[in-house]
This record gives sequence, C-alpha cells and structure tokens, in this order.
Amino acid sequence: MPIHRRAWLRHTGRLALAGGLGMPAWQGPRAAEPRGAPASPDDDAQQRPIWLKVRRELFGDRPIQPAGDELLRLELPRRAGDPAFVPLVIRIPPAQAAGRLVRRLWLLIDENPSPIAAIVTPTLASGRADLETRVRVDAYSWVRVVIEIGPDDPGAASELHAVQRFVKASGGCSAAAAADAEQARRTLGQMRLQLPARLVAGQPALLRWQISHPNHSGLAMDPLSRQFTPAHWVRQVLFSDSDRPLLSADVDFSLSENPRLDLHFVPRERGLLQVRVEDSAGLAFRLDQPYQVQP
Repeated sequence: MPIHRRAWLRHTGRLALAGGLGMPAWQGPRAAEPRGAPASPDDDAQQRPIWLKVRRELFGDRPIQPAGDELLRLELPRRAGDPAFVPLVIRIPPAQAAGRLVRRLWLLIDENPSPIAAIVTPTLASGRADLETRVRVDAYSWVRVVIEIGPDDPGAASELHAVQRFVKASGGCSAAAAADAEQARRTLGQMRLQLPARLVAGQPALLRWQISHPNHSGLAMDPLSRQFTPAHWVRQVLFSDSDRPLLSADVDFSLSENPRLDLHFVPRERGLLQVRVEDSAGLAFRLDQPYQVQP
C-alpha cells in the first residue's frame, strides 16, 4: 500500500483489499472526489462521508445498533497529548452466559489515511474481549468500535453494535519516529509478554504484548535527508496458547510505533503462549513463552 504524500489522505483514496489479509486500505488518488470539511464534535457522526464509505465496504446494508455502556465502552482522551501515541481502551463486559459472544471487532479512525486501524477476532479461550492499545490520529476525528455479537455458532445470526468518540489530535501519522533508526533496526521484531504475578487456572488473566517495530506509515519525512521514510508496519498478529487460538488481529500503521496490545487469556495449569507476527515487508517474527499456574 504505497502512501507517500499527505495529499493522498482522507477522501482521496479508494477502498481495496490489501495483501490478501482482508484488511481494507486506502490506495491511489481520485482527484474527482472532494476532500470534505474537517471533522467536528458537532457533526452528525453517522453522516460523515468517510464513515459512510467504510460502513458500506465493511458491512454493506447490515443494521448497526448504538451500543450502551452495558455492552461496549470506548475510552480515549478528548484531546491527545501526543497524536502519535493516543491511549485507547475497549471494554466489553462478558456476555458468554447469555450466548452473546464477540465474534469480531473493528477499530476505525475516520480521518486517518487508512481508516480501518484493526480487525480483531477473539475466541472463547481469550475469556474477555477487552483490548487496550495506542494509536496514531492524523486529524480531528471520530474514532469508532464496531462489534459483531452472536451465538458460538458461525452459521447463526449475529448483530452489529457500535460506539464512537471524538478526539482532537493532529499529525499523528506523519510524525517522525521517536526511536533512533539504527537502534530500531537492531531490535526489529523483538517481543515481550508480561503476565500477572499470580495466574489462576480458568480465570481470565491480563496479557500485555509489545513488539519493537517502527510501524512506519510512509508519511513521515526524515528531517536530515528530507525523504519520506518507506512504509513498513505490522500487518497481522496471532496469539495462541499451546496451539489453542486466543485472538487474531489484522492491523495497520494507525497503531503507534512499537505496537502494543493488552488482551486476556484463560490459563490452564500450564501452557505455552505463542505469538506470530507478520509485517508489510513479509518479515515474520515469533515468540514462545511457557507459563505455569502456581499452587
């Protein structure tokens, strides 16, 4: 997905399937399309042109219901301190007992060059569908989370629910990398997992993951060479426990440099946490970390 100029942003692209991952991305200019007015918290969030495009591409004519706090909460600052590292929390109260499982989750940032920041597929083995991460926000924007809920049966009917919040931030996708370029190359792909001090078998536990990766958007200019740093970002992350899938995520450069993700898993007496990562350059990284529940 070659994106090299700010003029290609927002409403100038077209939605396409990128890299076979099913991850929509913005590609190529279309001069005939208007850029549109800047986003405002006073807008009708459901009528923003970019949202109408993304909604049509991802969900067709399926109804999307507003989500109450009892179903879905999205937490992020109203004004970002650093637009390249905006903290974001998605809270989804457990609903397994009612047969309303989260089958899939979409994280969308309207005004980013690639509005679809992540498509996440949790499993029952994750225990909870809550997520926490850091994102880039390129302009004042509506940030949205859409979840698909239904019984634990792929053939059964499901529902879409959504929540949105407005954030004031600017320039997050074109900000220069914070880390030294040489250091970033040396540590590329190094991962770490952080687990609670005490694990309880059968009870959801917080799993903190981070990878050393610049997640270059292709929009940041090197201050010395005055050249745009080539795009290079994490594309897909797969989490499993002893080959039992926990969660998969197709992601984009809207995740901040050195992407991180906080998720949950349900530990057994002992197991092997496995993380598999692929980036946009075709590089693959892996981490295997054993764990054991203490008596």
